[in-house]
Amino acid sequence: MTAVIQIENYTWQYLNTEKPALQEINLQIEAGSFVGVIGPNGSGKTSLAYSLNGLIPGQYHGIKHGTVTVLGKEVESYPAGALQRMVGLVFSDPEAQFTAMTVEDELVFGMENLGLSIPEIRERLEWVTDLVDLGHLLAKPPYEISGGQKQRVALAAVLAMMPQVMVLDEPTSMLDPLSRKRIFEVLARMKQEQQNTIIVIEHSLENLIPLADRMILLVDGQLVVEDQTRPFFQRLELLLEKGVLPPGAMRFCYELNRRGAAAGALPLTLDEAEVQLNELLRRERAPGSALPDEF
Repeated sequence: MTAVIQIENYTWQYLNTEKPALQEINLQIEAGSFVGVIGPNGSGKTSLAYSLNGLIPGQYHGIKHGTVTVLGKEVESYPAGALQRMVGLVFSDPEAQFTAMTVEDELVFGMENLGLSIPEIRERLEWVTDLVDLGHLLAKPPYEISGGQKQRVALAAVLAMMPQVMVLDEPTSMLDPLSRKRIFEVLARMKQEQQNTIIVIEHSLENLIPLADRMILLVDGQLVVEDQTRPFFQRLELLLEKGVLPPGAMRFCYELNRRGAAAGALPLTLDEAEVQLNELLRRERAPGSALPDEF
């Protein structure tokens, strides 16, 4: 596969700060992949997101070393506004993106800036409205709808421009569990139906893990672990040391393994955990078998 993002020896430090926000980052992201980025607060996740669509260094002052190459060009070599058309960014606060007085105008705004014809805009509007389930909200002001609906509008507005790369910076951080689930349902459809490269910065791992092809852990501005999703979470002891909070089912099976009650790869989903636990119970019912006393 072709790399759409190539980061080499990249360090970024904001002016008037004591240490870099990102330090010696080396990373390659392949076209069409779904990548999850996790890490504690202040680990550099948002700085990485802004670096991918040119907000850093375009809108921020600081010191940069190394290169960030997106779609074959270093980000600083793109003309103003050009990279943002190819790398869509969804902010954690959706209202930071809103510019229009109705949801429909918000969705159309970006497409008009791209110079699309009226038939193209209508076609994309119908497509994205169906994808993100916004048809009943088109006439409403985006500032007056619920938090989950606002986040879906922000996502749809970026998606309607059909960028090759989409970066979502904690898109569910302010949402309740149901709204969070709906956002990830949209992302699942995007992964299944579109060819976008999707990068999601997120704390809700139970929703992110089933979709992610690869995972990245940032801590104190450094890339600590980067791997395919399954081997990434087999290093759970290291992840726990770095402050990662895995889904409950994964943590439960990890404790079983640690106490000698079970063995094997850690499950990534609740369904996988159910299969492992059923197998453990089946073995326990077999003659001569017993769980450890401390369990």
